[in-house]
Amino acid sequence: MAACALRRGLLSGVSKYSRKHYHRILSVTDINISFEVYKPRLQCRACGLLGGVPQKRFMSSRPEGKILEPVGVFEAVKQHGKYETGQLFLHSVFGYRGIVLFPWHARLYDRDITPPVSDSKPEPPGAHGSKEVKGKTHTYYQVLIDTRDCPHISQRSQTEAVTFLANHDDSRALYAIPGLDYVSHEDILPYNSAEQVPIQHELFERFLMYNPAKSPPFTPRDTLKAWQEKNHPWLELSDVHRETTENIRVTVIPFYMGMREAQNSHVYWWRYCIRLENLGSEVVQLRERHWRIFSLSGTLETVRGRGVVGREPVLSKEQPAFQYSSHVSLQAPSGHMWGTFRIERTDGSHFDVRIPPFSLESNKDDKAPPAGYTF
Repeated sequence: MAACALRRGLLSGVSKYSRKHYHRILSVTDINISFEVYKPRLQCRACGLLGGVPQKRFMSSRPEGKILEPVGVFEAVKQHGKYETGQLFLHSVFGYRGIVLFPWHARLYDRDITPPVSDSKPEPPGAHGSKEVKGKTHTYYQVLIDTRDCPHISQRSQTEAVTFLANHDDSRALYAIPGLDYVSHEDILPYNSAEQVPIQHELFERFLMYNPAKSPPFTPRDTLKAWQEKNHPWLELSDVHRETTENIRVTVIPFYMGMREAQNSHVYWWRYCIRLENLGSEVVQLRERHWRIFSLSGTLETVRGRGVVGREPVLSKEQPAFQYSSHVSLQAPSGHMWGTFRIERTDGSHFDVRIPPFSLESNKDDKAPPAGYTF
């Protein structure tokens, strides 16, 4: 019997960490989403905090208020192959409704797997350990998040993780497209819906059209194909790095953002998305971060600070994951980053969780700033 995809609000409890799927629904109010421009303090490296974001501590891991309404019918999860453009889904960890725009194929470097020495990726200079890690192909998806769910996942996952540098005349501005995310294949819980507009997002009807003769019944418009082609260098993810320490798994995805000239020198910018997952049953809280940033120019910088993006997230069985993005710049076209997160247990004891080393590589052909954020 098909399982009903219960939600008109946020399905926050569909978690792959539980043996039995359970539903906890939040009521939502519609919000208007538009492309916004921020002027963050980009010179702050590895801080995970964009300018204007308030410093506040997040202690609670349980949402309040529950409303159940059906939105569709679950489909069989694909063990092989990939989901097509227009596939509706619930995020298995963060619970939001979304729709697939297009897939990406990345190389996943999983340090939890001990590979043969051949065909492996070497450690950056000075990184912890000497293990070489073999990459394997893994599918990720560019997706739209239903804007009705954005307020209820904001404490667990940034909904503006896709950012772009501004034009050269304003080197400090950062453009963000709200409601875009990168989702791993195993995080997709597919469902179908009888609604012709099941996802509320400014770009939904500009990128997709309803076609009941197709499966899924939402097909890409030419605007989506053109947008993907124009912004390919800025959107595509190539490497994903993962490592687990004491049941806390850290996944890092770096993105090259482009080069800017500043004071007669070149400055290269990257963003990186980080996800922390509690794979165990113990409640823990992230307290501190410790980064090391190596540049090809020969510099090695150390950064320490409280929390990430102004928060100290709690990771529990009910809310096992936290995801955020930040930015870093180098005065060289490449470098490496690695480090640790200081995690606190409920008894007050601490342990360090390793952040897997990842490379910062610039594109050889630096292109014009991305198009499409002025819809």
